[in-house]
Amino acid sequence: MRLTIYGRDVVLKVFILTVLLDFAAILIEILWLKALLIALSLILISFTLYFFRDPVRNIPQLKDNEILSPGDGKVMCIEEVDGNDFMNSRSKLIGIFLSPLNVHVNRIPLSGEVAFFRYVKGDYIVAFDHKSSERNERTEIGIDNGEFKILFKQIAGFVARRIVCQLRKGSRVNAGEKFGMIKFGSRVDVILPMNSTIKVKLKEKVVGGETILACLHSGTAEVNL
Repeated sequence: MRLTIYGRDVVLKVFILTVLLDFAAILIEILWLKALLIALSLILISFTLYFFRDPVRNIPQLKDNEILSPGDGKVMCIEEVDGNDFMNSRSKLIGIFLSPLNVHVNRIPLSGEVAFFRYVKGDYIVAFDHKSSERNERTEIGIDNGEFKILFKQIAGFVARRIVCQLRKGSRVNAGEKFGMIKFGSRVDVILPMNSTIKVKLKEKVVGGETILACLHSGTAEVNL
């Protein structure tokens, strides 16, 4: 199983902790406590390795107007939202909830240039609460490929306390590339122009770097959800 580079520090810390637990189990003579420590050690290292897995993804051949899912999870909302500092007009939002059991490596949804980047230090309400998109700690990343603009967010959840993002304003990126992760439960939002055609449905499971979320269209004619 391949592990993501974004979790090496956590994996190392958990490995050291499990070694200490196993060493303590060797020294303890009480059988039930010995068994408990060994079981706890196995659970900790197994969950950590599973959480930080980084499976190979088959990036599809995309058209310039197709948007990839930036993460694994379930579509929790598809709605209209007001404009923001990058998307200046009313837009469509696709919110994806990543449970602790999902792959948490994040991927670029659209090739182009990072034209907007902002880190917001916020709250840690549960990620499936709609308010988390605007209240929680997050990064906001805007991509412009010369014809289309989109904004996407890495949003920390109630358990997640660290967002990893390698991107900065001016970076050139390709759809499907890995750029970071959110540790231990989270949400990703993709904000698109109003005339976008949404290709996914509520509660649909999506795969980061493989599932096409939407298609963008030139012009301003609105396409219904």
